[in-house]
Amino acid sequence: MNSQSKILICYNEPVKLFDNYIGKKIKSSVDDVDTSESELANQIGIIITSLQENFENIEVLSLNQNIESFITKIKRYSPDVIFNLVESVNGIANYEAFIAGLYELLQVNYTGNTPICLATCLDKSRTKQVLASHKIKVPGYYIAQFKNKEYLNELGLEFPVILKLLKEDASIGISEFSVVNNIAEVNERLEFLYKTYKQDVLIEEYINGREFNVAILGGMVLPVSEIDFTGLPKDFPKIVTYEGKWSPQSVYFKYTNPVCPADINDNLKLKLESIALKAYQALNCRDYARVDIRLNKNNTPYVIEVNPNPDLSTDAGVARASGAANIGYPELLKTIINFAIERKVNDTKVKV
Repeated sequence: MNSQSKILICYNEPVKLFDNYIGKKIKSSVDDVDTSESELANQIGIIITSLQENFENIEVLSLNQNIESFITKIKRYSPDVIFNLVESVNGIANYEAFIAGLYELLQVNYTGNTPICLATCLDKSRTKQVLASHKIKVPGYYIAQFKNKEYLNELGLEFPVILKLLKEDASIGISEFSVVNNIAEVNERLEFLYKTYKQDVLIEEYINGREFNVAILGGMVLPVSEIDFTGLPKDFPKIVTYEGKWSPQSVYFKYTNPVCPADINDNLKLKLESIALKAYQALNCRDYARVDIRLNKNNTPYVIEVNPNPDLSTDAGVARASGAANIGYPELLKTIINFAIERKVNDTKVKV
């Protein structure tokens, strides 16, 4: 590590893309707020302070719609490493991967995952295909097409099922109404999601059991975390909703609490760690990622998501798991930057 390395922190300015993020009818103006990215913006100061313990040359660059200006400023600063915290462009999550591709075209080292990894993991159906090809269990699923306004007469899946937006993250569109029990409820939910978000919908068999998050740092599995749903009303499905992540006044926020390290026996711990690492490797993740796993009624683990760009805030899952492994926050950030420093630019090119 060189303390003189020039570090450029890049993040996207929060933009409100949807009128509704919470996945249900808005009852008050408090509900109508997307804080998933603004919370990251609030953390930038903490990230800078933490990085200053190990690096002297730190600059910050926010990304808005002016991509040309963004490129010009990167070239002007000529960083040794970009600390990449970009999650979308103009609120569009699909563009997250394009920004990583931009760094590669500019031949600048950057932290986090490659364009192809980011794009694959954002598309939940592609993620499932890759995982299944590596013999990793995933819930059964079906993709409902928005362009055809597709509604269903039957569904070859076991109820209950959960409906999610195919290419969104941060639990956008997920609420207590996302889990349904029959085809009529599926179509009712599809109608709401089509109208509100105008995109394809993943219909997935709901795995009704314990939920675990496994953070991985450079191939090292960090202590397993479990979501504690104790206290959640009995008629509420035990899921992580948009409100559960971003709305402190909500029932889900109060009663979906992460516990790290999870209270699990060694056999389950080893099984979860093995599956998470296998998923991480199958999707060609690097630097850091988080794998979400649920157990079915037979305690069989199913991977429900791989997040290649998880929140790095001090109170979020990766930092929490790192802390449980006795890795302080400044050390976590330094480690991630060192991964980028140590590899060659454009290491995602096909090697001949």
